[in-house]
Amino acid sequence: MATRKTAATSAAKPNVSAEELKAYYRDMLLIRRFEEKAGQLYGMGLIGGFCHLYIGQEAVVVGLEAAADEGDKRVTSYRDHGHMLACGMDPKGVMAELTGREGGYSKGKGGSMHMFSKEKHFYGGHGIVAAQVPIGAGLAFSDKYKGNDRVTFTYFGDGAANQGQVAETYNMAQLWDLPCIFVIENNQYAMGTSVKRATKSPDFWERGAAYGIAGEAVDGMDVLAVKAAGEKAVAHCRAGKGPYILEVMTYRYRGHSMSDPAKYRTREEVQEMREKRDAIEHVRQLLLTGKHATEDDLKKIDKEIKDIVNEAADFSKESPEPSLDELWTDIYAEVAPQDA
Repeated sequence: MATRKTAATSAAKPNVSAEELKAYYRDMLLIRRFEEKAGQLYGMGLIGGFCHLYIGQEAVVVGLEAAADEGDKRVTSYRDHGHMLACGMDPKGVMAELTGREGGYSKGKGGSMHMFSKEKHFYGGHGIVAAQVPIGAGLAFSDKYKGNDRVTFTYFGDGAANQGQVAETYNMAQLWDLPCIFVIENNQYAMGTSVKRATKSPDFWERGAAYGIAGEAVDGMDVLAVKAAGEKAVAHCRAGKGPYILEVMTYRYRGHSMSDPAKYRTREEVQEMREKRDAIEHVRQLLLTGKHATEDDLKKIDKEIKDIVNEAADFSKESPEPSLDELWTDIYAEVAPQDA
């Protein structure tokens, strides 16, 4: 990956404890192993429809969740399993939804791109490119209207960054000083076209300048750099200064979806990223060289994660399929009296 060097690229990294570093390692590893298992189940025909894996991009959402507080909201695109796990959603419920089972977060009716968690303030997974961006602004407007200090993380990719509704949302968010962090997960290839071929001005975060929106680029393969940039963005929004744009430079190892052979890039390019820039391996080395953990400690974490993922896979296969009666439930969201 050719990492852009600009004056605005965030280089600051926070001081973290050994336990925090282990937590980031564990969270990223959970996403990696979960997605690998999801890929296996898809290959076995147990997951239908589309399935977009987050392998390689784990540091983005783990770093930003480390900067979030309880009550903050998040909304994203169809590459969403990592975001669900990072905000604390149960792996069993996520995997069961992927397999279309009753035990899933949407009772098996939504699948990979349509599951939500009101308890974890996760508002989807959206299949239409960039559709979640104005939704994120709406969530932020709700908090601004209520007068609390919550922020909304609105994730979208480099492909979505060229959509017109993104520009419209930027204008509205800045006009109303909405506490919205626009997170551009730039994995460089959108669906399968290089940013260099599809975008004349590839520094996506700089587009906010037309609306007076602050922002920066950050190394998305370094969870500590992402956390530091996230904390800066969160502080900006909580202070009532309006929205903030984070362009997080990352890289997906798999194709756009499970049906994508990814012939638009070489195997050597992907292998080089895995060997030299892998986010999980980076934290692993920090733990070992800093004597925060031993090889045995990390093996124990790896086994724990594998057990969690295997249990989730077993649950997703054993949970029954939804009954026909479920077609008529959850059509409209129930409104609590205090929300009316």
